[in-house]
Amino acid sequence: MSKQPKRNIVPIVIIVVVIVAVIAGAVGYQMMTSTPAQSMTTTQPRVTILGAGATFPAPLLQTWTVEYNKLNPAVTINYNPIGSGGGIQQITAKTVDFGASDAPLSDAQMQNATGLVLMPETLGGVAITYNLQTYGIGNSTTLNFTGDVLAGIYMGQITKWNDPKIQALNPNVKLPDTAITAVHRSDGSGTTYAFTDYLSAVNSDWKTIVGVSTSPTWPVDKTAGGVGAKGNAGVAGTVFQTPAAIGYVDVIYAMGQHLGIGAVKNPAGNFILPTLDTIKNAAAAATGNPSPNDLRLHIVNAAGSQSYPIATYTYILVYRDMSALPSMSKDKAQALAKFLWWAVHDGQSYSSALIYVPLPSNIVSADEQLLKSLTFQGQQLITR
Repeated sequence: MSKQPKRNIVPIVIIVVVIVAVIAGAVGYQMMTSTPAQSMTTTQPRVTILGAGATFPAPLLQTWTVEYNKLNPAVTINYNPIGSGGGIQQITAKTVDFGASDAPLSDAQMQNATGLVLMPETLGGVAITYNLQTYGIGNSTTLNFTGDVLAGIYMGQITKWNDPKIQALNPNVKLPDTAITAVHRSDGSGTTYAFTDYLSAVNSDWKTIVGVSTSPTWPVDKTAGGVGAKGNAGVAGTVFQTPAAIGYVDVIYAMGQHLGIGAVKNPAGNFILPTLDTIKNAAAAATGNPSPNDLRLHIVNAAGSQSYPIATYTYILVYRDMSALPSMSKDKAQALAKFLWWAVHDGQSYSSALIYVPLPSNIVSADEQLLKSLTFQGQQLITR
């Protein structure tokens, strides 16, 4: 076999070394001459914001947290629906970054949390729900209620579904001769506040004996006709599982369980269902022109032929100077303020699909003024 001539690999190695050197030199030159903005991408600091409180607006708030994170991936917002009472307690103790409550805080509660402010975030209706399917009354059947009848049920004075006072309101429905189970919240609740606020407005006995509260003493419990459940979801679930039960929940929870929803008599004498329009009518009739210095609003039993009488605003609770919170940083404060600004503007577009009413323009304006007053160590957070 003849020998193959040796290939001379030296020139090839030299060429490769030269090419690598040229590339390395070019890269090094580019790195030396580029600005920091060109050589690395600046990123927004990652922050996690914690909130807790009302279950009433939880479906909307949790939608907001998801949608806002899509727009601002560096901002994670975790909201824990523990009830308005829990939200008030935690923001007062400064263990969360914001609270949520359907109940406007009392003067005493405000004094106990110096610097805390409230801003309406959305509007909703408290639906009267019931489960009579076992007795041949489908959930598509609308029953009529008055404030006096509802007060009588929850005071333990009206104990049967075919009580003459209920039957008179529903002459075309054969109501069963069976005991009513009155389901109510077991936790501190802004939904309960709105419900008892309404009953106090229309029934003098309720106003005198029970009054307005997030955690009342329920007279119906003394008759063994009352059952407590935690959160709007708990009340709706208990009504769903209990034949002959009645309860009060935010509209979306009643719809989620496919429960019957009652029509409630308003001051004009009309029986009104909770819808976007009837809740909006209540707000238009009762809100007026609020001051951004005090946005605690009551709109139950509002005037107007088509106003739903158990309507309520629900609120976000924050400290005007966010540096009052031990865990708050400037980056987190700015992120929270921007999220709240987005919530009362773009965030309102998610309301209607969840049976919440977008904020009226005058409330948005008042919220804007409040948000512009938020600071961190005295420095304004929203400057637009």
